[in-house]
Amino acid sequence: MALCGGVGAMALPSELIVHIFSFLSDRDKLRASAVCARWRECLFYPMLWTELKLRVGGRGSAAGTDEAARLEFLVRKFGSFVRELHLDFTALEVSLSPDQPNAADPESDPRVLERWREAMGHYLDRVMCVFAGIRNNRNLQKLTLYGDTFSILNDGPGIAHVHLVYQGQKKLNDIQQLFMEVLCSSRQLRWLSSSFMLGLVTDASLASLSNPSTATLQHLSLLDHHLETLISPSELDRLSNLRSLALDFSEFTSELCSVLASRGRTPLLRLSLLLRGAALEFKSLQDPATEDNWKALVRASTNLRVYIMALEVDSSELLQVLKPSIPLERLHFDSYSSLLTDATLDLISQQYNRTLTHVLLVRESSDFPDLSVNRNEDPLVLLAWRCRLLTVLVIHGFIVWSHNLVAISRLRGSSLRILTVSEESIDFDPDQGVYTDGDPFHNLIKEVSLGLSRVWQPCAGYNTGVSEPTQQFHRDLEAFSEGL
Repeated sequence: MALCGGVGAMALPSELIVHIFSFLSDRDKLRASAVCARWRECLFYPMLWTELKLRVGGRGSAAGTDEAARLEFLVRKFGSFVRELHLDFTALEVSLSPDQPNAADPESDPRVLERWREAMGHYLDRVMCVFAGIRNNRNLQKLTLYGDTFSILNDGPGIAHVHLVYQGQKKLNDIQQLFMEVLCSSRQLRWLSSSFMLGLVTDASLASLSNPSTATLQHLSLLDHHLETLISPSELDRLSNLRSLALDFSEFTSELCSVLASRGRTPLLRLSLLLRGAALEFKSLQDPATEDNWKALVRASTNLRVYIMALEVDSSELLQVLKPSIPLERLHFDSYSSLLTDATLDLISQQYNRTLTHVLLVRESSDFPDLSVNRNEDPLVLLAWRCRLLTVLVIHGFIVWSHNLVAISRLRGSSLRILTVSEESIDFDPDQGVYTDGDPFHNLIKEVSLGLSRVWQPCAGYNTGVSEPTQQFHRDLEAFSEGL
């Protein structure tokens, strides 16, 4: 069919053109809109933009102006009617490059402070632009926000010194107010997720959520770097139809757990909790959920499954929160210096042998502890033997003996969908080489592949597929709850 003239694409009804364009990606839609006025009119039809995914930031100031113009155009065009908005914000790098000999901390090097001001200003302007565009959207059903703001938080003065940025405190207050206006305008919000968006969510944010949205909201995720309480029991009580919840562990108190277990609520199906050692230094676990609280919650929500990430937490702190009645399905232990002991891992495999499906053990340190020292059985092997539902096992930073890795693959077989072990973590028993011929590394790959009934390779270097911890937790909790 000709693409021009009296017949052809230009003669098609607008409804048909819109349907054809619905198969294009967002990027291709924007490119196609530059062809002619007719296509532009069709491509900006609201039905084509029910979902919008934006990745903002992470570029230098030279590209910032063009990016700001594109972002403003998109939210102005689609912000008032888009139904699902995903915003992934990547902040500018704050610290100077390590290869620069004069790199220093912000207190002694004004260049780092200036870089922090630029990054913070960039963050505030972009976030304000987005919320100004969606403030009156009454059809918003899903709002997912993630801020990769680790650099802003750790390489500069921090959010408490936002006043050092030009109109910084005013902009932050305006952003918080715009966010509350978005919640107030919503009428059918069913998914609200805000992870590490610096200063966005306050203890007053949820109070502005409209009554219609309190009845429709099914997923709530509120996570931030600061230590303020983001949700109160009374606000949680309003959200009676929640099926999925993600919070910092310090906020999951016995009172909050009792609210979730109360009668008349929709049973909770997914609960994601982030346990941070850094937060525990400043805000200890006050009135944490007890064993009785968990039992009551499980009775009220019989299909509940829990995901816990323990970030820079030692074994004693972890044991303090791991109550036997928790229906723990996923556990991610991630640390730089804290150590998971063999006794703790052994207890975990005993307590949660009927529910545990995902275990990630990641330790970014130069020394790799051996969990099997002074034990008859390796706790990693016992984990694979006891946890019959185990489908994902990721290990980096802990020694895994080659013969134990073979045992794990044989115990779980093809049901272990993901077995990721870094090369640095694998060690070989010298005595085992006496009974085998050839390269022990190749023999290991062959034996594990046979045990899993598929081709297997250890991952090279630190490429375990696990990203920065807070980003990994955000991604995992989204996937954990999406299926609902």
